[in-house]
Amino acid sequence: MIFLRAFLVGGAICVVGQLLIDKTGLTPARILTGFVVAGVVLGGLGLYGPLADWAGAGATVPLTGFGNLLAKGVRAAVDEQGLPGVLTGGVTAAAGGITAAVFFALVMGLIFSPKDK
Repeated sequence: MIFLRAFLVGGAICVVGQLLIDKTGLTPARILTGFVVAGVVLGGLGLYGPLADWAGAGATVPLTGFGNLLAKGVRAAVDEQGLPGVLTGGVTAAAGGITAAVFFALVMGLIFSPKDK
């Protein structure tokens, strides 16, 4: 059942993105940034956490999940450190994912010869 919920929620997020690409003049970069900001806002308001708990990877893997992770990290750091946590909490919470993305991009760049089109 968790697979179905993940598929439905992740698919719905992707459908929203595709509709924004097809029906608006927004660039893909603006849409991706909007998804992260939406995740931060929904996470900050406490609305994204229950969806992520219910849908699992269908809600945590898309960019909205990254935004939620940033908001959750900031909230935890502010509770622990006070105001300086606003600056450090999001990056600390997402450090593992950011490191993995940079590392695997480096490995792929070394294995394959990237070229400009």
